[in-house]
Amino acid sequence: MRFDFAPEDEAFRLEVRSFFQEHLPKDLARRFHIGAHPPERDDVRRFQKLLHERGWGAPHWPVEWGGTGWSPLRKHLFMEELYNADGLDFSWQGLHMVAPVLIAFGSEAQRQRFLPPMIAGDEFWTQGFSEPNAGSDLASLRTQAVLDGDEWVVNGQKIWTSDAQMAEWGFFLVRTDLTVKPQRGISFLLVRMDTPGITVRPIVSIEGGTELNEVFLDDVRVPRENLVGEPGMGWTYAKYLLEKERTASAFLYFNKRELEKARDIARESIVRGTPLIDTPEFARKLARVEVDVLALEYSVLRVLSQESNRHNADAVVSALKLRGSALQQRVTDLQLEALGLHALRQWEHGEGETIAADEARRWPAFVPGRTAQALIARASTIYGGSQEIQKNIIAKLAFGL
Repeated sequence: MRFDFAPEDEAFRLEVRSFFQEHLPKDLARRFHIGAHPPERDDVRRFQKLLHERGWGAPHWPVEWGGTGWSPLRKHLFMEELYNADGLDFSWQGLHMVAPVLIAFGSEAQRQRFLPPMIAGDEFWTQGFSEPNAGSDLASLRTQAVLDGDEWVVNGQKIWTSDAQMAEWGFFLVRTDLTVKPQRGISFLLVRMDTPGITVRPIVSIEGGTELNEVFLDDVRVPRENLVGEPGMGWTYAKYLLEKERTASAFLYFNKRELEKARDIARESIVRGTPLIDTPEFARKLARVEVDVLALEYSVLRVLSQESNRHNADAVVSALKLRGSALQQRVTDLQLEALGLHALRQWEHGEGETIAADEARRWPAFVPGRTAQALIARASTIYGGSQEIQKNIIAKLAFGL
């Protein structure tokens, strides 16, 4: 086995690293470094435009729509450098989720209308899938769309709707046929978020963020042409959407970056005259997490290299999700242990501010955002499919249980 990258790939890595060092604004890098709350829309737009102008706005898209044509390995290296530079992991709801569906199943008019402003950072998207009684069992969703002439009339409720507070558009799963089995009666609908009848109500999460929302749809009228693909195919399109980025659910880049932050904090924290990183007990804990992150990395690389595997690909993805989400909690908990009493500091929130800047200056640069990051990481083993759901998938698809 080769445990290093080819010289041309290392040269590519250095090119990406140099770009971020030279062009990523320091104020954005600082706010993304803190990472405790969703960034402001203007921050997201600035960063997306920076990438788009360089030709890196959507590396995973086809070249004809602005993609880069990079190999899976180059995309991997790019994402590593993006995270290491404290860049922003794109606008997930649009670039990574709805865009592949539009490219594969949307009409030419839909692609022409929605993809250019998406990659340019001019329009943001939100995902309307989960409902109060349809989370892991998404096929039981009740939001309904009824065709009335040239418009769909939508009624229902969505929950945990990420980025709805800043999105111009949403892609929603809606029930359009009550006479067939649940999966066959679902359609994929694009909805303008300022349409009359839509109410967005923020859900304040445990760390104080407002990225998650409830969305209420009351007689919302949507043009007929906003239906993607064929009626009743929404379930198929949703599965396609979730399968496009098979290694994303491992949270590899987050875990590697946050592990390095834990290491840096431990170097700065002094316990009885000794850096915490040099104490045997903490060094053992750090080493255990580091070994598991390294194992996760090689698992991801095996998938990216399309190594043959006797197990079902979806079972492999679920295994990556199990390990990656649990590691998010272990890595961020390690940071809190290294912070010691600093971890007890709760930041105040000003209007439009991630944290109060004057308060942040009184503390070491590595303190702000770490406690909040650890708190929100408690949800990592639930969102995107809970640990229990992932184990059921593995049991069924890998072992036939």
